[in-house]
Amino acid sequence: VMTGDVAVAESDAAFKDIVRTMQERRVRALPVVDDAGQVVGVVSEADLLPKEEFRDSDPDRYTQLRRLADLAKAGAVTAEELMTSPVLTTRRDDTLAQAARTMAHARVKRLPVVDEQGVLEGVVSRSDLLKVFLRDDEEIAEEVRREVVSYLFPTPSSTVRVEVHDGAVTLVGRIRDASLVPVAARLVRAVEGVVNVDFELEGREDTTHSADSKAAQS
Repeated sequence: VMTGDVAVAESDAAFKDIVRTMQERRVRALPVVDDAGQVVGVVSEADLLPKEEFRDSDPDRYTQLRRLADLAKAGAVTAEELMTSPVLTTRRDDTLAQAARTMAHARVKRLPVVDEQGVLEGVVSRSDLLKVFLRDDEEIAEEVRREVVSYLFPTPSSTVRVEVHDGAVTLVGRIRDASLVPVAARLVRAVEGVVNVDFELEGREDTTHSADSKAAQS
C-alpha cells in the first residue's frame, strides 16, 4: 500500500528548496537521503516553522532554555540541520499491523519504507494503511478459505463455509474440534481487510453460535 513515487530532500538541500518541494508535491514532510539513497532523517513542516516564529523576535532566557531545539532549527539552512534524526522506518515486507503499531506508539503520521540497506523505497501513511479495508469481499473470503479453513477445519471431518459482507467474516458449518474456534478467530482477524469475525458453527460438543462468539473474543 506504500506510495512509491516519493519526494525527497538531499542532506544539503536548502531551506527554500525544501519548502518549494513540499508545496509542489503537496506533502507535509520529506524523507532526507544521503548520496547512497539511504534515509538519514525526516524534515517536516514543524521543523520549518521555527524560522518564521522567531524571525523577528528576541526570545528571553527562559524561552531559550525551554526551546533550545526549536531555536537551533530557526537558524538552520539545510535539510541536515533541520531534519529529525534518527528516523523510524518500516520494511517493504512488514505487515500493515506492524506499521500501524509503529505509527501509533511513536505518534507519527507516516513512515519511510526502506530495504535491507536502509535505501528509501517508498512512504506509507495512515491513509495508506486504511486502503486495505477496501479489499473485495470475495478476495478476503478466498484467503480465509485457503489460509485458515483448509488448515484448521479440513474436509471431510469438517464442513465450513466462509461468508464475507463488507469485510465482516462469518464461518458457518460443522467442525470436529470446537477448541480451535479461538485460534480461527485470531487467524481470521489477521487477514488484511477483515473488520470483524463471527461463527455459526456446530461441533461434537454441540457448540452454539453464542458460545463460539464468546470463545472468539477470549
